Amino acid sequence: MHNIVAFDVETQYTADEVGGWSRIRDMRFAVAVTSPATENEYRTYTEQNVENLIATLCGADLVVGYNLLRFDYEVLRAYTDNSLLDLPTVDMLRDIHNVLGWRLKLDDVAAATLGERKSADGLQAVRWFREGKLDQVIAYCRRDVEVTWRVYQFGQRNGYIQYLDRRRGMRKVPVRW
Repeated sequence: MHNIVAFDVETQYTADEVGGWSRIRDMRFAVAVTSPATENEYRTYTEQNVENLIATLCGADLVVGYNLLRFDYEVLRAYTDNSLLDLPTVDMLRDIHNVLGWRLKLDDVAAATLGERKSADGLQAVRWFREGKLDQVIAYCRRDVEVTWRVYQFGQRNGYIQYLDRRRGMRKVPVRW
């Protein structure tokens, strides 16, 4: 596979503002960042060019992300009739959930696996978007893509990622990426 794309989406609204997690499509697309694995280049997309993002994802040999199937693809479904669920995808959260039976935050996985954290959270990104601080939303989203890609690479090389269990210490989660 030569065209592997890591990506992340930020939204204009929170789940609470649109009536809950069953209405993810209503959260509206704010910003996305992609990074092709073969290049150290990040591409930014806004709502005005969301169709370019969808074309990039549809043209990828593999799409890599964290919570893509439940969240990011669902946000994008408001902008396309394409079945994004048919895209070749590694959704790291789904894979981790399948092993553990519960959901880990990307920030916790990154901290335990890489020794680094994300720069903020999605709620802060929504606030920045509303304040017109698009550059901060983009920087946050790019950082998420960087962290996501590095966690993916770690898991691919080592066959596991890690998280800190408060009672039992550092734990490994086997992955097959």
